[in-house]
Amino acid sequence: MATYRISQLAERSGVPATTLRFYETAGLLPAERTASGYRVYDDAAVDRLAFITSAKHLGLALDEIRELLDVRAEGVCASVRARLLPLVTSRIRDTDGRVADLRAFSDRLTGVRTALSGPAPPGACDPDCGCTPAGQPEFPRHEARPHTPVACTLDGPALTERTTQWRALATEADHRERTDEGVRLSFPPREGLAARIADLAAAEQNCCPFLDFTLHLTPSSLHLTVRAPKDAAGILSELFGGRP
Repeated sequence: MATYRISQLAERSGVPATTLRFYETAGLLPAERTASGYRVYDDAAVDRLAFITSAKHLGLALDEIRELLDVRAEGVCASVRARLLPLVTSRIRDTDGRVADLRAFSDRLTGVRTALSGPAPPGACDPDCGCTPAGQPEFPRHEARPHTPVACTLDGPALTERTTQWRALATEADHRERTDEGVRLSFPPREGLAARIADLAAAEQNCCPFLDFTLHLTPSSLHLTVRAPKDAAGILSELFGGRP
């Protein structure tokens, strides 16, 4: 049976060694140890890692994956399917809810744009000018699950692409500041920008559920606030630049 050091498993799987260590700490991917203390993995661990990666791409929490691994260890596929099916069904409901929220927010923005595209009053703003929409809308806020671990499910090219998208977005901000809970970016209003941010934020929460996004619309700008646990400061710096 083949054995792999952690660096070899990372290279073979595309999963960073830091993530492999995290999986071990979380009780998902146990490793044997050599006499000198080095981690070693066998082919069963490679197969187990592939299952973990697949489950994380479905948006499953670590405790759910751990439970699935215990069921899988019994060697009965039907049991794994019976446990996995309701979890996937639940994720579909969550995703559909987010899509509905985003669609409603996009419709709200379209209405504001329509109001702002009409003729302006001759003098100062008035209650009907459209500059102060009734009930300031906010991007729907989906709270991270309690005790959600700081670990991204993306790796390799997908992670690089997502990071590039956020970095490109950050360069369009005319103001960026650190807050006690994360980072806040302000953008001049542009057609399609809010929908673009909303799509990117929704995609990011699928792989990094510990991040929380709020998009606030004012008559003169869009404000994106990203909240994260303190131990995710490095991830925020990777996505948006700046000092951790």
